[in-house]
This record gives sequence, structure tokens and C-alpha cells, in this order.
Amino acid sequence: MLEEISSQTVQAVTQLLHTAKLQRGDIFVLGASSSEILGEKIGTHSNMDAAHTVLDALMPLLHEKGIFLAVQCCEHLNRCLIVERKAAQLHGLTQVNAVPHAHAGGAFATCAYQKFSHPVAVEHIRAQAGMDIGQTFIGMHLQEVVVPVRTSVKQIGEATLSLCRTRPKFVGGQRAQYDESLL
Repeated sequence: MLEEISSQTVQAVTQLLHTAKLQRGDIFVLGASSSEILGEKIGTHSNMDAAHTVLDALMPLLHEKGIFLAVQCCEHLNRCLIVERKAAQLHGLTQVNAVPHAHAGGAFATCAYQKFSHPVAVEHIRAQAGMDIGQTFIGMHLQEVVVPVRTSVKQIGEATLSLCRTRPKFVGGQRAQYDESLL
């Protein structure tokens, strides 16, 4: 099952990155439930192996493009995010004091904290794209305007998958003209 989870992750993220047109230094937010991936109710069966599998598939794809990963913690840490210190510094993010573990932060945030070179927790970001595995609701961490991205991958393991990107707001009115490359 872990091989299938890895394959689904690579396929979904590759398709999202193709559509989202992210730039070096942008932020990609991941919200995920390892319980949901394994077919259980969110927050009931944290599984480090599932989290490691998804992160091991996802991180090289983002790293190759110079995109920062932000991993959402669970509600017990108020959905703060684990990011690399460099991302926090570059984007002016305020560090908070929290170290995630499987039952306060969740498996994904715990694994990210272990895998990142210099992990820090932050409360707020405005990411340019994201991946929500198991309906963890990452919307509070995205820039306006969020656009859903449909891919051939609908699930990771047993969990529902939602992918999104953002685009600049339209301002103006009838007379305004827009840059088609930003859509």
C-alpha cells in the first residue's frame, strides 16, 4: 500500500506543479491526515509510515523547483505550520514555540520536523498552492484567490484529495484588461 501512496503523491503533485506555475521561493502547503490515508477517521490512527511515504515522495519534487514546503499541524497546535527557517526568514514569518508529535501536531508535522534541516513552527502563511489529503482544510493558509486544480488522482490511499493553486485578484471593472499569463 505504501508504494501506491507514494505513486499517487508523485502523480498528483507533478500534475499540480504543471498547472500552478509556481516560482522559486513560493510556498506549497500540505495538510494531511495519515489516519484518513489508511481509511480511518481523522485524528484516530496517526501513522508515521504513511506520513514519511508522502513526504519522501513530495519533498524532492518541490526541492527541485526551489519551492518551500509548509506542513500544517493538527488542531491541537492550532493548525500552525512547520517550515524551514529559511522560508520563515524569506517570507517574514513569525516563529512560535511548538514541537509537534504524533498526538499534538500529527504524523505529518512530526515527520516534517524530523526531515527539515532547520524546522520552525509558524502560525500564519499565505501559500501559493497546496495539497489537502483527508479534508484537513488548508484554506486558511492560502493566498486569495484559491482555484481548485483537478488531476487524474482523486485519492491518496483511502483519503479524499483536494489540490489548489492561487491567482492574483481581478481588480477594475468593465474597462480593465488582465494579464492572461496570471490566470
